[in-house]
Amino acid sequence: MSLIDVSHDAGLCRITLQRADKMNALSAELVEALIAAVDEAHARDSAAIVFRGEGRNFSAGFDFGGYADQSEGDLLLRFVRLEQLLQKVAASPALTLALAHGKNFGAGVDLFGACRLRVATPDASFRMPGLKFGLVLGTRRFADLVGAQTAHDVLIHTRTFSAESALQMGFATRLAPVDEWAAIATAALDSARELSPATRAQLHAVLGGAQHDADLASLVRSAAAPGLKDRIHAYLNP
Repeated sequence: MSLIDVSHDAGLCRITLQRADKMNALSAELVEALIAAVDEAHARDSAAIVFRGEGRNFSAGFDFGGYADQSEGDLLLRFVRLEQLLQKVAASPALTLALAHGKNFGAGVDLFGACRLRVATPDASFRMPGLKFGLVLGTRRFADLVGAQTAHDVLIHTRTFSAESALQMGFATRLAPVDEWAAIATAALDSARELSPATRAQLHAVLGGAQHDADLASLVRSAAAPGLKDRIHAYLNP
């Protein structure tokens, strides 16, 4: 089975993560597939891009499987490619929509947060544990959504927060059960089409507050600090 399912219909691109047996954890191959899918959506001038996950959740974040057999350089490159995926989504001229359910972690939460519309089921939950192993990924984007103080309080304790909390802090834009998702995606496409593609792209560029180089530099500095594998091991084996 393909790692993702991609469909295009009248300006709407639907991207579904299909590693349900791994809780849609973001392997290197899955990240590359997502980057290619987003690039294709942009090449097609898609007005809206929708992300969702098959199975029990949206995404369990970075796939640590086999990390001990990878070099620190390989792991660093994987984190860089993750950040580049997040930047493509955050800067997209399309209206991006993430639909999340179940328990979501780390980079999966970052992918949710990179979208402009963020819908979660009422029973969804989120946790961002990257700082436990010294990784700065998606931090500024999270702070832009929820405020610096709230981001600090959530991230320093790496605590799990509920969908209701996500809505209250501005991380989620709406709560809705799965059976409403199709209508929400259609409404997102209709909303995107209220502006011309060029105007929509300019609006997103202005609102995006792009700090891509600074975000990438912060990630690289954190991941490149010696001992990355030891920090990951300590996190996975408390």
